[in-house]
Amino acid sequence: MPRKLEFHVVHASGEDDIHKAGDLNYHGPLAKGWVASRFCLYPQDIVIQLEGRARLRKIQILSHQFLIPTKIEFFVGDVPEGTTPLLENARYTRLGYVSLSDNEKTGFKARELKSVHVDAVGMFLRLNIHKNHINKHNLYNQVGIVAINVIGEVIRKPSDITDPEFQDIQLRQITEDLFVDVSDNRPVDKDPGVEGFFNKPDYISPLDDLAFDMYQDPEIAQIIRRLERKKQEAVLQERYEYAKKLKEAITELQKVGEKLGKMEVEKRQAVENEDYDTAAAKKVQIDEFRLQIYRDLNVYDLLEPTGTRHPVPVEFESYRQQTPPRLMELDRSSPPMMMHSPLPMNYDERPLPAMKSKGGGAPPPEAPPGGPATPHSERALPVQRPPPLPEEEVEPEINQEPEPMTEVDLREASTAIDVFGYPLVSKAYSKTWSYREDALLAVYKQMQELAVRDKEEAKTMMRAAIFLVKRGIDDKVYAVFKAALNLLRLILTDFVPKHKIPKQDISSAVERTLQNLFHKSGETVKRSRDDAKKFIFELAEFPDVKPSQAVPHECVKPIKLTVAPRLAQSRAEIVEKLYKTHGLNDGLTLDNMMGFCTVALNHNAGEVREVTERIIKQLYRDHGTAVKNYLPPDDEKARKNTLWRQLFEFFDKVDGKPSKSDLRKQKQDDEAKKQEEIVALQKQLQDLRQMNNTKEAEKENAKPAARKKPELKKPLPKKNPKRADEDEVSTFNTESLSTQNVAGICIFCSERNDAFTEEGLDIHYWKSCPMLKRCANCKQVVEIATYTDHVLTECEAKSNFGKCPRCSEAIPRAELDQHIADKTCNPFKPNMNHCPLCHENLSGHEDGWKDHLMTREGCKQNPRRLIALNKQPTGGAKGGARQPPSKISRPTAKKTPR
Repeated sequence: MPRKLEFHVVHASGEDDIHKAGDLNYHGPLAKGWVASRFCLYPQDIVIQLEGRARLRKIQILSHQFLIPTKIEFFVGDVPEGTTPLLENARYTRLGYVSLSDNEKTGFKARELKSVHVDAVGMFLRLNIHKNHINKHNLYNQVGIVAINVIGEVIRKPSDITDPEFQDIQLRQITEDLFVDVSDNRPVDKDPGVEGFFNKPDYISPLDDLAFDMYQDPEIAQIIRRLERKKQEAVLQERYEYAKKLKEAITELQKVGEKLGKMEVEKRQAVENEDYDTAAAKKVQIDEFRLQIYRDLNVYDLLEPTGTRHPVPVEFESYRQQTPPRLMELDRSSPPMMMHSPLPMNYDERPLPAMKSKGGGAPPPEAPPGGPATPHSERALPVQRPPPLPEEEVEPEINQEPEPMTEVDLREASTAIDVFGYPLVSKAYSKTWSYREDALLAVYKQMQELAVRDKEEAKTMMRAAIFLVKRGIDDKVYAVFKAALNLLRLILTDFVPKHKIPKQDISSAVERTLQNLFHKSGETVKRSRDDAKKFIFELAEFPDVKPSQAVPHECVKPIKLTVAPRLAQSRAEIVEKLYKTHGLNDGLTLDNMMGFCTVALNHNAGEVREVTERIIKQLYRDHGTAVKNYLPPDDEKARKNTLWRQLFEFFDKVDGKPSKSDLRKQKQDDEAKKQEEIVALQKQLQDLRQMNNTKEAEKENAKPAARKKPELKKPLPKKNPKRADEDEVSTFNTESLSTQNVAGICIFCSERNDAFTEEGLDIHYWKSCPMLKRCANCKQVVEIATYTDHVLTECEAKSNFGKCPRCSEAIPRAELDQHIADKTCNPFKPNMNHCPLCHENLSGHEDGWKDHLMTREGCKQNPRRLIALNKQPTGGAKGGARQPPSKISRPTAKKTPR
């Protein structure tokens, strides 16, 4: 079964003076790791030698938080058979590489753990480390690795049985196979299910993972491993109650081990700061907490050092509800620590050298007074809790003064020190969060109690307090952040009106703190992020802040496209909420709102663009087309971009216009409908032609008989008088139509033809009447004399045309401006007609249109004129009462000049 393999570093191409390659040999919360030398050449190499020839299953790398390589390559090395296992004899095979993140998203405060699953055999592992990611903290272009972990199986080969090393290996193997308990000396036969922990030969225990060792107290980690082994034995022996107690104890110890690991880090930080009183108090707390946990969980009995027996019951529920007394003091004296590593202000502030230990393990604990160190696995754990220490030994940590300020901090906080004094300001700069909170509370109290005196003194105090507020807003500890908000609220709602602070000082204070609030609104912690945004909305409503309009003005300033997504999203949400609350008032205008939105729309984060789109859509609902003045033109090129297309389609929907897809579908439907009408009309015309031919043949056959019988003249039936509200397209009875058709006259061109029956006239109007034409837009047959009026007032496409004031013709709107500007058209003359075909003016008398459209010298642009000239006229009187068909726009009976 794969397990954690021990190793030691045998080669490094370079190393820092403090963080040497040998520090990779052990794991633990205090591990410093390896760092390359300053301005080194890349790639850098590190070679580790395993405890023996092994099959590698998993490799883990824990990277530094800001000294981060871009890429790490892995090579496994082995030596030929019969060759001494030395570094210079190794032959390497490349396994592959991993890329590491630049860590900007975490603010360089978290370490990246890379786990690579492999299957390779060898004795050496070489890491080829490439150049670093560039960031502001990595001043010397270095790379760093905090820890390396290798998991696999050692390959045992037959050797000389007289070799002492071989005998030692065999003895260890036998001990492992039989589960020998050193304190018990009772071997337990190995169950087949134990191999790979219940038939899982590739199972890797979580206790061998690098994350376990790096965040667990080393002593607790050893105890957890022993309890885990005991739990597996108990399961095989079917001691399930005992296994259950072991499982619960392991769970609790893992939590305790992480807390003890954090406390060890705090102790080391105190030592680095030469704060030895704090370090001593931390040591006492760690020891007391450790012993208290051993006693509460009854760890000694659970390990069964004297043999198998039922241990004393452990009440885990009651344990979870208890808080060790020393732990309460620790929680007050130190801020809650995250699992991230602290980011030093200066890389030259190096940690103290750590203790060396055997490769792959953890550093040995301190030796107790009066005797050498004893390994954890062989040391009896204390059962009795020692008497409590005298109160004065812990008192220095509780009443200690904050650490002294550096020269840089003194210069930076000089104004605040002059106003509030060094002791208070030094607390605001302390590394202990409770001191920072106390400093802000003390300032709050001073400003609340300040009597109304000199205005200049009040202004100076407010400026100094704003300086401390800015630091408090940026604080990572939530309690300090809330104290800063409360202090800022007091200043702007109570201190300002009480001391009559001028408006320019109020605006300056708001603008200075708003930048910190904006930054806080982009934090990863939701509670802090929401509180920052809530306070910004509250700030905009303060009576002395609202008239200055400082909050809206600062909020709608365009953001940089390089701003982090969460920060940009929060800013957009703030602008959206301000607009919903205030509208275009109190400093918000369409100009500055759209200036913010047009920049935010180009941010590479979809969340930012989504919020910005909501703002623009709401602005369009409220203020209409004025919004479009700030956006690209609405054309085909712009609509190819998905973002603009969605916005423009939304605008069309708000305006009641169909979208492009709706228009496309409607156009297809219209084309299909027109095509159907054309086919139906062609079929109707064909039927009319056939009917006309048939009737002509019948008339020819009936003419001789008609001569023999005298024809009786019947008076024409009188038409009913037409009412004023009737449509111009009249309806006649069949007898009247038959009588009219005997005359066979076209009421437009006055042509007489026996074939001009009702159907024949329809064909004549549709195809050959020189006084008519089909509209190019709606396909309706209209009179040429009224064609311009039809296009401008009746046609389906009338919205696409406009009237030229010069020639009075209907011109497409797309060409109208250019047409008017060119002034090349033939002007319309009063008391004359104007032809829409040839654009000439003609006589305004009654027969002017007929002379122009039907004679040989008439309109050359009328294609039906030649058809009329080629026909033999039959003569006869003009006109008749014949009505045009339903598809023809009826002209007036009396022709008057236009």
